[in-house]
Amino acid sequence: MSEENRKKVDEEWKAQVEKEKREAKAKNESYHEPTFTIFLSSISMQAMIALGKLENPVTKKLEKNMEQARFLIDTLSILKEKTKGNLTSEEEKLLEESLFNLRLMYVQTKEEEK
Repeated sequence: MSEENRKKVDEEWKAQVEKEKREAKAKNESYHEPTFTIFLSSISMQAMIALGKLENPVTKKLEKNMEQARFLIDTLSILKEKTKGNLTSEEEKLLEESLFNLRLMYVQTKEEEK
């Protein structure tokens, strides 16, 4: 894709999002914007589902997928490394605590399987 096409798509995307924000405001509806905290929480919840600690919202069952859990925990580790020095103290604390808790749950879950 050419740089010109990329810029056009980006501009159209931004215009569409702004339109949706205005429409939501006009209807007195909330417009949920993503934040890094929401992103971290989402990945953490997915990992907890994969660890069998939370119910899978699709199947309504506790299911374990240790490979998926490890992948998600490793993804958070990559995010920690790549965002070093670029997070607020609250975001950094949430990431650290999420990683600690997920790693602990992973190890405990593996121990329970023995």
